[in-house]
Amino acid sequence: MKTILKSFVLLVTVSFFVSCSDNDDITIQTNTIVDVAIQNDLTALAAAVTRANLVETLSADGDFTVLAPTNQAFTSFLQDKGFASVNDVPVPVLRNILLNHVINGRLRDADLSTGYANTNATSDVNGNPLSIYINTENGVEFNGVSTVQTANVTADNGIVHVVDAVIDLPTVVTFATADPNFSILVQALTRESSFNYVQTLSTDANTSPAPFTVFAPNNDAFVDLLGELQVQGLGDIPTATLSSTLNTHVVAGANVLESNLSDNLPVDTLGGDLTVNITSSGATLTDSQGRISSIIATDIQANNGVIHAINKVVLE
Repeated sequence: MKTILKSFVLLVTVSFFVSCSDNDDITIQTNTIVDVAIQNDLTALAAAVTRANLVETLSADGDFTVLAPTNQAFTSFLQDKGFASVNDVPVPVLRNILLNHVINGRLRDADLSTGYANTNATSDVNGNPLSIYINTENGVEFNGVSTVQTANVTADNGIVHVVDAVIDLPTVVTFATADPNFSILVQALTRESSFNYVQTLSTDANTSPAPFTVFAPNNDAFVDLLGELQVQGLGDIPTATLSSTLNTHVVAGANVLESNLSDNLPVDTLGGDLTVNITSSGATLTDSQGRISSIIATDIQANNGVIHAINKVVLE
């Protein structure tokens, strides 16, 4: 019996090593996100990923959702930025832009809903994840500039959605213009004025007066303000009044996160002073006239600052 058992063990051992030897030349087929890019002729993306040293990252185990720009999207982006080719883009910049197309989790188009998510890109201000605005009202659109053309391309380590534009690193203006809840705010910011709010709030993260903290009134807040002032529209508000009002919603030189807010914290804006209070329902802002606005959405992180949505316009 012992002889038979020893013979069996020897046979299994020999078979194991023979099998290993036979499989030495076998190539394990993969279908990673990088493979999917190559298979779908997304050659510009593949070249960019290679230059940015992200091949290993996007080939690793995990669950990623990747927004993959078409070749034409990359061509248009490079032309707009004044680059002859992807090789002219500084690697750190290219890497962060590409990571702005990567969301953690395996998200099919049916899993996406209107609102904000975090990407794997980081803000130049504080290294926090950059936000991305997803709008699913008419197809799927990201940051108001890039629309899904082909959805749900499956990879071993995630899902790829082919999009028609490169999604640049967002400024606070990017989110104001992309999010329809801020459409009246955008009208106010772009009304003829001696001060160019859009240009200023698009300032690079490392250039004064950036970074910014913007307390952004939603559309309902502006509608309520028009009622308070007994005017029909923004055009009926004197330019000086509108400018001072907008200034009171902007802090320059600081990226103030929700975690930085505390009770009775004074906030020095470009207009009047505000006071933060912390209640059981969340944070509020009180202006010099005693008007109270609730912060209803926090930490919408752009590359040059952060937005907090509020439900009432504050005044100087």
